[in-house]
Amino acid sequence: MQGRTAIVTGAARGIGAATVLLLAAEGWSVLAVDRATDDPALPYPLGTSVDLEGVVADATRLSAGRGRIGLLLADVRDLAALERAVVDVETRWGGLDAAIGCAAVIAGGVPFWEVPVAQEQAILDIDLGGVLNLARAAIPALLRRPEPRQGRFIAVASTAATRGLPMLAAYCAAKAGVAGLIRALGAELGGTGVTANAVSPGSTNTDLLVESARLYDLPSSDAFAAQQPMGRLLEPSEIAATISFLAGPGSSAMTGAVIPVDGGLAL
Repeated sequence: MQGRTAIVTGAARGIGAATVLLLAAEGWSVLAVDRATDDPALPYPLGTSVDLEGVVADATRLSAGRGRIGLLLADVRDLAALERAVVDVETRWGGLDAAIGCAAVIAGGVPFWEVPVAQEQAILDIDLGGVLNLARAAIPALLRRPEPRQGRFIAVASTAATRGLPMLAAYCAAKAGVAGLIRALGAELGGTGVTANAVSPGSTNTDLLVESARLYDLPSSDAFAAQQPMGRLLEPSEIAATISFLAGPGSSAMTGAVIPVDGGLAL
């Protein structure tokens, strides 16, 4: 994958951070994008600029000079910021080969009709709107690559896209929207050489799952392990491994797919 370029949103921690690290180790040049500040609408801390800088430093070491790693502070709700990110990658590295949307937040813990409207809007605007914005900004750049193209648009959906989770209705709605978007993009991109796919993680050892445990009044996120047939939480690196596959040449026959990487949770 040396010489390939990618944008990864939600890069400060969790699945996004793991994806940046894995792509860097494989020789990609990666622009790591994150808001890196808290959101006043959400009741838990988000990734920080220190987190993002640490990911970039680790990715630079893993890259060992085969690729280049960049950092951009940007909110995925800001389409213009993502458009600037795409221009940055094209200017620095000559083009864009993969756009990977990992940015996500969660909120709820009460029946849907009691969720504060600001929290609901943040979930919809980040978890779904952020992927829509990334697609709008990045797909034209993927199509600007000369034929034969091998462009990849990849999003992180969730088991919540197909499984109703009580007191997380807005999150379920947003992730179902991501899955629907990927199917539609797969059809629209057709024979262009650019594909659109998603991964659908189960309970993964991230800060988002820690917040989910708090919303359900569980002692820790480890309590979610029992609901997965594998009997354990997944690690962000395991989700990143599937994202890496989807970004590479081995996924050339796949588009419009939503791949479960969920320890059997959706069974």
